[in-house]
Amino acid sequence: MRSLLLVCCLLFSQFSLAYSPTSHLPNGSRSSLIIQSLSSDNAVIKQDSSSLYPPASTLKLLTALATKLELGDDFYFPTTLERSGRDLIIRFSGDPTLTRTHLKQLFIRLKQMGTHSIDGNLWLDNSAFTGYPRAVGWPWDILGVCYSAPSTAITLDGNCIQASIYTQTNGSTRVHVPQHQPITVSSNATTVSKAGQKATQCDLELQTYDNNRYALSGCLVSRTKPLPLKFALQQPELYTQALITQILHELNMTISGDIFIGAPANKGSSEFIAEHRSEKLPQLLDIMLKKSNNLIADNLTKTLGAHFFVQPGSFGNGTQAIKQILFAKAGIDLTDAQLVDGSGLSRNNRITASDMSHVLHYIWENDQQLNLIKLMPVAGKNGTLKYRSSMRKNPISDQLIAKSGSLYGTYNMAGYGLNKNGQPETMFIQFVSDYFPSKSGDGKPVTAPITLFEQEFYRDVLKASQAKPKK
Repeated sequence: MRSLLLVCCLLFSQFSLAYSPTSHLPNGSRSSLIIQSLSSDNAVIKQDSSSLYPPASTLKLLTALATKLELGDDFYFPTTLERSGRDLIIRFSGDPTLTRTHLKQLFIRLKQMGTHSIDGNLWLDNSAFTGYPRAVGWPWDILGVCYSAPSTAITLDGNCIQASIYTQTNGSTRVHVPQHQPITVSSNATTVSKAGQKATQCDLELQTYDNNRYALSGCLVSRTKPLPLKFALQQPELYTQALITQILHELNMTISGDIFIGAPANKGSSEFIAEHRSEKLPQLLDIMLKKSNNLIADNLTKTLGAHFFVQPGSFGNGTQAIKQILFAKAGIDLTDAQLVDGSGLSRNNRITASDMSHVLHYIWENDQQLNLIKLMPVAGKNGTLKYRSSMRKNPISDQLIAKSGSLYGTYNMAGYGLNKNGQPETMFIQFVSDYFPSKSGDGKPVTAPITLFEQEFYRDVLKASQAKPKK
């Protein structure tokens, strides 16, 4: 321990004036950095730790900790089919993993019970959540892609659908959409050569419209194979409504009334028919942290708001719940933090590296009960860190456990450096913002400045984590 403290003091003395790895970052970049022993307050480096930075997806560590403390490992998202008089009700809870197959199983169970027709209406109850399906600060230009799928009580197939686009010899393009997906995609994009695309700077663009309609325009470089596309559903409720119509037809079931979106006005008692349950919280968090799944994070955030405040969940009460839960149950004061979603996708989120260090320290100190660290990605091995350029090779590979986060101009990391026994020894936070490197004019491949910085920064994390004790 004494040798580790000596290394920490020497490194801190060396870096307190100017931390040399930051010289790789472009002019104008900002960075907030911490490398600190978990067993003491000794910091190897602590740079600009009290300034507010966009956390990006490192925010998911706060969401994960709050859900563990408030909801517990036995939590799951239920989707139930119920009968109320002649009507049927599907009560949705925001299950981010619910699929068409799961929904169909509810109706198969209904048919097995002897019901072949619905005499009244079918209600798709979306009252579990309220407010906006997208948080303030989500950029308009990414709302059509699946990592920014809307957070809704009625969530199906990850609120994401697939298609593909083909280039054609006559200069046009053609779009293919699987027949079972009730969406409309058109394209007036043109097929161009690489040289033509470079000369015109014409890219493929996506516009979204009501009723889950999409239009592609711009240019696409000629290709021999189709380009896979994934679109975020703009109105998951209408998509689900259309899919249920398909399911009833497939099962030869009829409905006398209509399929309505919303809760029935009659709040009387209902009869339980069938239920689908999501995986329990640890399995959901494993996906959320390793794959950085935004929809799981945001639907859990709204669920926290509903659970904590006993009212329909929203981004507003969900983020407030995260703050209050972490303060009441973990002693982490996030008064100055600005939280508007649970995924980190919003550009309006702000947190300090010091606040993040308190979250990391609490997780480490209580991980025998939380079991959160094992759900985080391992450098060069799995999740979002498997192919990260600065982590793929020795000595970094397999020696860090961390959550990454990136937005336009932001490259973040928060996690743990491992000792020789593979156990967390240090925690580290990397917040890099306003990162805008100049482009290479000759087109030759170069190592990105952020990669050069990270390689040196992570080596310093390992140096502090794996210092040899003196005899």
